[in-house]
Amino acid sequence: MPPANPFRRPVSTVASSALGARIFSRLLHPLDGVVLKLTGGKHSLTSVITGLPVYWLTSTGAKSGQPRQVTLLGFADGERVILIASNWGQAHYPAWYHNLKAHPQAVLTHQGNTGTYLAHEAQGAEREAAWQQAVALYPGYENYVKRAGERHIPVMILTPANTERSS
Repeated sequence: MPPANPFRRPVSTVASSALGARIFSRLLHPLDGVVLKLTGGKHSLTSVITGLPVYWLTSTGAKSGQPRQVTLLGFADGERVILIASNWGQAHYPAWYHNLKAHPQAVLTHQGNTGTYLAHEAQGAEREAAWQQAVALYPGYENYVKRAGERHIPVMILTPANTERSS
């Protein structure tokens, strides 16, 4: 769990609402990117405000083949990093999810540390365990499920590229 932060609960509550998600999805990603660049990948606006862990994902565009960067909430599970493709509860999948499905190798930066990872979509018990960890970290994911309607929210597991993944 992230350290206590007096802004975490109110900001998380607003961010998980339909209006808050609409506003934050358009503001936080670009602002997080700027703050990450200015701090050498050590801090993001979201992590400063909420105490939640933010990762800077660099993936290869599914269609373009070009590098694409986005900031995402995520959390470590041992050496693995778990990312939730909630897209703020929108009806469509986030672009980064399609990118990782097409090109599973990606680069993650978190608190100034950068590494290469291989992504796979969690299924079954692995997905359920990761989902429960995600909801414990950020309860807003439950609101995103409701707003996403019929869309299943994928859970992506990123494992360091220099280690073997066991199935």
